[in-house]
Amino acid sequence: MPLLGSQVASVPVSGIRRIHEIALQLDDVIALAVGEPDVAVAAHVLEAGSAAWLADDTDYTANGGVPELRAAIRAKLAKDNAIEVDTEQVWVTSGGTQALNLAMALTLAPGDQVLLPDPGYTTFTMNARMLHAEPIPYPLRADRAFLPDLDELENLVTERTKLIVVNSPSNPLGAVFPRAVLERLLAFAAKHDLWVLSDEVYEAFTYGEEHVSMAALDSDDRVFSVFSVSKTYALTGARVGYLVTPPGLADRMRTYQEAIISCVNTPAQRAAVAAITGDQASVAEAAAHYRANLDAATASLDEMGIDYLPPTGAFYLWIDMSHVTDGDVATWAESFLLRERVSVAPGSAFGRSGEGWIRVCVAASRASLLEGLSRLPSPDGVGPGRAQADL
Repeated sequence: MPLLGSQVASVPVSGIRRIHEIALQLDDVIALAVGEPDVAVAAHVLEAGSAAWLADDTDYTANGGVPELRAAIRAKLAKDNAIEVDTEQVWVTSGGTQALNLAMALTLAPGDQVLLPDPGYTTFTMNARMLHAEPIPYPLRADRAFLPDLDELENLVTERTKLIVVNSPSNPLGAVFPRAVLERLLAFAAKHDLWVLSDEVYEAFTYGEEHVSMAALDSDDRVFSVFSVSKTYALTGARVGYLVTPPGLADRMRTYQEAIISCVNTPAQRAAVAAITGDQASVAEAAAHYRANLDAATASLDEMGIDYLPPTGAFYLWIDMSHVTDGDVATWAESFLLRERVSVAPGSAFGRSGEGWIRVCVAASRASLLEGLSRLPSPDGVGPGRAQADL
């Protein structure tokens, strides 16, 4: 048979999915590995999507999305993100995942290099490899509270570097980059004339740290911004996200969107309109639920003497298990699942800098979350500690 494309073998498999698929074959598993909201979708959102199906509102839409949704997104961006854009800068996508792929496809040519956070969301590297680009990890280290080191970034830039990806609030870290850090990253991008791809899918969930959109700080039209209704409104399966582009790319966007998906399914777009324009009480309730779970979880880890990165965003805990993983957290996470029936995401699935750490999703019932954490082995004779750094 013919050979597959030369890039296929270089696309990494998902270490998270491996754990999740093993867990699906077992009974009585406490599932803390996958980032799935555990809250219900608001009734008015479900009703809007249902009404569209029942009305046979199932025709193609414009490539960029239904006008009502693009208008709602524009208003939301101005109100919540301090981003002023015109309609042709807003493109409704099949989740934030397609928005990431679309932005990379627009900015990267074969052989180009893209700077990616390490630890970082696995799809960043997958997309780069699928596009024949070269992912260059920039380390986020515990001794800097997992914030980027600008000196290290300077050492990684080459004449082939075209894009830097920034993810705040971070998956997997549960961290929010302060405004000062984002400003430095933008200055770095301007110095080297790089595009910036800002993944802000978890924008609705921050704790004690403001969420700042990079496009709101951008003065020279270099930022692509990725958002989604998946996590904010617990609509992961609806697959509605959106890409906000610099100005002047509408014709290119229409072509790329047509070639990839044409448009997002219409009933899901109607549900997204209702989500963004309707009552936001469910979002506030979800944020309070995740914050309470994070507080309970960190208190439990403190009692056990297990180190972690203090969470400031998203709904994840980044936990140091290096005292038991023996340099191979992926193997340990699998054996922990089989032995204790608790699924956690190995930190190495998010990059080399994640070795020894695990990601735990706190979007779960309080009882299940605390029971799962209670099965983690504690370090003997080690008290609680914290990863901290001065800006």
